[in-house]
Amino acid sequence: MKSRITTIIMTIIIFLIIVGFILFGIILFNDFFNEDVASGVQNFVSTVTSLGKNEEEENITTPGIIETNIDDLEETPVGENSGEKYENVVVNDYFYNQLEETSKIFYRAFESNKENMKTGNYRIDFGDAFSDILNSSGGEEKLGDYYQSAVETYIYDHPEVFYINVNKMYLNIETTTRGSEVTYNVFINAGNQGSYLDSAYSSKEQINTAISEIESVKNQILSQKTGDIYQDIKMVHDYLVDNVEYDTTISKPNIYNIYGTLVSGSSVCEGYAKSFKYLMDELGIPCVIVIGKGTNSSGQSENHAWNYVQINGIWYAVDSTWDDPVVIGGGRATLTARYQYFLKGAKTMDKDHFPNGQFTEGGKIYEFPELSNYDYAI
Repeated sequence: MKSRITTIIMTIIIFLIIVGFILFGIILFNDFFNEDVASGVQNFVSTVTSLGKNEEEENITTPGIIETNIDDLEETPVGENSGEKYENVVVNDYFYNQLEETSKIFYRAFESNKENMKTGNYRIDFGDAFSDILNSSGGEEKLGDYYQSAVETYIYDHPEVFYINVNKMYLNIETTTRGSEVTYNVFINAGNQGSYLDSAYSSKEQINTAISEIESVKNQILSQKTGDIYQDIKMVHDYLVDNVEYDTTISKPNIYNIYGTLVSGSSVCEGYAKSFKYLMDELGIPCVIVIGKGTNSSGQSENHAWNYVQINGIWYAVDSTWDDPVVIGGGRATLTARYQYFLKGAKTMDKDHFPNGQFTEGGKIYEFPELSNYDYAI
């Protein structure tokens, strides 16, 4: 009898041990596969419009989500600021101040890594800085929207960063699941593009050379500054009108940025507007880039970019592109034409300039400064 009871007890113990091993194996199996198989990377691609005087309106969309194997991204160089919110980066730019706090983190990261991004493949790490958002419903899409706003805002606040093609920058959201625990790692890189530099540039050295050329022109222009705000604004306006030729081919490199405008002397409206802001920033004169629609002399509506600049606390409009009209048969525009859109108020600009406050279709809507009703009077 004792032998039978002992046998039953031993059988139960052995059975329980076997069940325990099986359960332990299942847990290890799930952890292993949840980490290596369920881990995914989602990429948000930024798209920012470029404005040309005679271009058709582009179809701008919010960032798309692309499923990417994590193994394809692990070779990307790791940045030095993993998990940072870049709180020590001081920024006080016009459009930056209209961003939500999450977008400001991305913006400050761009500003902090301006030099690093010249390599074209520097990885900007945020670690788990956005976990609260990503743990919420629709978190990936929300973070993509915040990123999009930050990218477009940074580009229009900082025309000196002409060497980055934001359409080749990817926001990566790496998700790792261990049982019921989900963790996130967020970083920005060039994805499978290899580089997020503009196609006109292939190295940091080439970018630094281009910057030196721009600064040489800038120093030449600003050597004429007087310290009188009106005269200095006029000096920059006149330089652009006299030395830049409006590009009608829409095919040359750099026509949308300050290099093409200031060094090559060929540009479309976006290049004029960015260059005007770049030089105003160097002079310490408040200035923003304005985008929207313009109705030309033929009554046609087109994408357009111009500037608002501040004098004595009051904002006025300057459109150096339309003050530099293409003269059929060559020659220079009349004096009246050269200042038709120089330091103008709303009563003048509202006739044919229509700001829309939106850099990309479906993107954040920004507030532009309130324009003076009347033109500037000397």
